[in-house]
Amino acid sequence: MPGLPVPPRLHLVLAGGGHSHALLLHRWLMQPTQRPVGALITLVSRGSTALYSGLVPAVVAGLAPAAAAAIDLRRLCRLAGVTFVQAEITGLDLAGRALLLAGRPPLRFARLSLDVGAVTAPSPGAMAVKPLEPFLAWADSYAAEEGPVLRGGGAAAVELALAFRGRGWRPRLLLRGRGLQLGSPAANRAGERLLAAAGIPLERQAPEWASADLACTGSLAPAWLAATGLPVDPGSGRVRTTSSLEVVGQPGVFACGDCGLIEGQPRPPSGVWAVRAAPVLAANLKRSIDAPGRPLRPWRPQPYALQLLGDGGWHPGGPRALALFGSLAIGPYRWLWRWKHAIDQAFMDRFTALQPMGAAGAPEPMPCRGCAAKLPAAPLQAALGRLAAQATGRRDSTAPFTRAPAEDAAVVARLDDGFLLLQSVDGFPALVDDPWLNARLTTLHACSDLWACGAPVESAQALVTLPAAATAVQEELLLQTLAGVCSVLEPEGAVLLGGHTLEARDGAGLSLALTVNGRVAPPQFWRKGPLQPGDVLLLSRPLGSGVLFAAAMAAAADPAWIEQALAVLQQSQAPLLPLLARHGCRACTDVTGFGLLGHLGEMIAACSAVRVALNWAAVPALPGALELLAAGVASSLAPANAAALALLEGAVQLAGPRPHGPEAAHRALLIDPQTCGPLLAALPAANAAAALQDLRAAGFSGAALIGRVLA
Repeated sequence: MPGLPVPPRLHLVLAGGGHSHALLLHRWLMQPTQRPVGALITLVSRGSTALYSGLVPAVVAGLAPAAAAAIDLRRLCRLAGVTFVQAEITGLDLAGRALLLAGRPPLRFARLSLDVGAVTAPSPGAMAVKPLEPFLAWADSYAAEEGPVLRGGGAAAVELALAFRGRGWRPRLLLRGRGLQLGSPAANRAGERLLAAAGIPLERQAPEWASADLACTGSLAPAWLAATGLPVDPGSGRVRTTSSLEVVGQPGVFACGDCGLIEGQPRPPSGVWAVRAAPVLAANLKRSIDAPGRPLRPWRPQPYALQLLGDGGWHPGGPRALALFGSLAIGPYRWLWRWKHAIDQAFMDRFTALQPMGAAGAPEPMPCRGCAAKLPAAPLQAALGRLAAQATGRRDSTAPFTRAPAEDAAVVARLDDGFLLLQSVDGFPALVDDPWLNARLTTLHACSDLWACGAPVESAQALVTLPAAATAVQEELLLQTLAGVCSVLEPEGAVLLGGHTLEARDGAGLSLALTVNGRVAPPQFWRKGPLQPGDVLLLSRPLGSGVLFAAAMAAAADPAWIEQALAVLQQSQAPLLPLLARHGCRACTDVTGFGLLGHLGEMIAACSAVRVALNWAAVPALPGALELLAAGVASSLAPANAAALALLEGAVQLAGPRPHGPEAAHRALLIDPQTCGPLLAALPAANAAAALQDLRAAGFSGAALIGRVLA
């Protein structure tokens, strides 16, 4: 069909979120013709952000916020049309052409690029400076009266010692030898002068057993690389490559950045070379995929790299920097610091200046995915009403549809042992691009219908729709999807019975729907009502997934907000069943696409002559949700959900103290559509406090008591 994207015929996996891969994504975004045409591209990274090493000393010194050094990989992937997978890489199966990941199935590839960074050579009892994320957390929490003791004599040790000095501490530097190791005698002399002026003592030829707080003892490639059988440099563990960045003896596997080393051209790890390697890597990945057999482009990196070392800003005249290049050393000067700052800022501006949706300010509305893609309530209710009327008008008893009261799961049969067999169905277009994570979220969301009725899940069937692609790509997408489903079912003792697959031939992407089954004894079957006056309403976790993922789709959400939301949404709510039962749960529902007010309205509709006093200041929100709502961001389903605000004029009254912040944002939170939303349970007032305490002790720290049922 004209205008549809080219179906991918192979899978390119970018392992690691290093500088080269970040620049690769930026290049593909800004120059789409440089992107491989025939590949599904996936970036795998331990974190959803990557730290720019050039700005880390400034962050430690307090000259820049941590956010200024963070590249938002999830946002970058969204803009570049690349699948983002957040996972810990544990190894590589070369024979099976698969990347091994912690807690999830291997990821098969046809082409692989490694940019997994480096780790600091171990020093007993000392915090390692790499990986950078745990080091920054350590530095932020450092609270000793005296400054930290650093082991190392290279550029990182010198610059971080000066950064700690700029923060007001008195660090010390332990050297293995007699002097610094900055690359040249002139650089070593300039570094010692700068340290002496800052009052940072050097302890030369310090014994290995001397106590240190921080290790800056050189970098090594992650140990798992050597364990894979890849050719590595014996001293550093870095993967040996040809001048094309393709790994020696491994066609289709590339390595760059701090984990790669061109054979015959040794050079120390540096962000400069990672940046310079990105265009060559982009060209060779494209040639390898779109023109196999064509010679790859060689790269001849420069013998020296310019290093600009900041002094941490301790000097009364303001921050300065040293410039080191080959045998030359210049500074420290203020103008060199300004030059360094301009270079660092220009690098980060490549990523932060990218505009989502072509708009400045709040992202434009766009159709949301996840449960926010469900049909609005008005056409749904109208269609069901007309269908029920047709069934009622039939003269015989063979009408295929009867309009039953709205419950989260349907009672299919009463079994011989007296238990009720329950069934529900749910699904939606992929909320996230990662097929494993999307399937996990979809399954948790579908299971919540049974959990809201008090029933554990026993079995499921899946309907998977895959995008048009080559057989190997579809196989990988299906495997990851089914494995994500099983990651939820297996811990619950449930089984995946089977299902059905479809191919989307109109350019649509991945989607998943599940039918879930479970059994419950009649006394433990929770309906949506009736609510009883005096009952207290308990919400199991915060709201806000709709607006957060609407912002994420527009690449306009803080990465920490999305990471925190995903951690909450991935928590199974199956453990709530015995807790709520023990505290006398009388009615329950799950808050999903129609928002808190929409689903609360269903509970009220199952009663006669009750009202709810909703303590809206107590309704918990996921981090960032209220800020986005206050800025005018909203899910595409939210306007249809706004009809439920009419409940605030009658059946629901807002009670308690006024919430902090704009009231409009808190009202919008009440109609925000939820994926993997909380359970909303009605409990006897006498049991509510104990139930809340038990839920929080069970790991549901965001649970809250949000209202009371009135006569």
